[in-house]
Amino acid sequence: MVEIRKAKREDTPFILEMIRGIAKYEQLLDQVEADLINLEKELFDEGNAFVIIAYKDKLPVAFALYFYNFSTFKGKKGLYLEDLFVLPDYRKQGIGNQLFEYLVNEAKMKNCGRIEWVCLNWNSPAIDFYEKKNAVPMNDWITFRLDELLF
Repeated sequence: MVEIRKAKREDTPFILEMIRGIAKYEQLLDQVEADLINLEKELFDEGNAFVIIAYKDKLPVAFALYFYNFSTFKGKKGLYLEDLFVLPDYRKQGIGNQLFEYLVNEAKMKNCGRIEWVCLNWNSPAIDFYEKKNAVPMNDWITFRLDELLF
């Protein structure tokens, strides 16, 4: 039995642990700058992003962090999935699927025009998961980033 609920302020240490977990999996742990104070402020004081947490046997085992963007082509907001991560011991139990379906329902309730995310091109388990959801890779697009140190 899996329970999914919106994160609360007291979940911030777990959220940071999960951010570090996905960064380690993606071989990007050295790039994590997030800390408890800033994360709590951004999520719970500023409301810049939202987190849902999956619990199995009352233990937090997975999370998804998302926010809303806007599509000029659709003329409405969209849901942007920043991270979805399941602890290794709890994978292949449908937990990631339940988190994803929760977000699909959230997008429907909020009248979003689309859900978008990025996935590392070597992450074949994630790519397979998303393709099974009928997600379409946007191979014609290149993701650009301008870090705050450069502006």
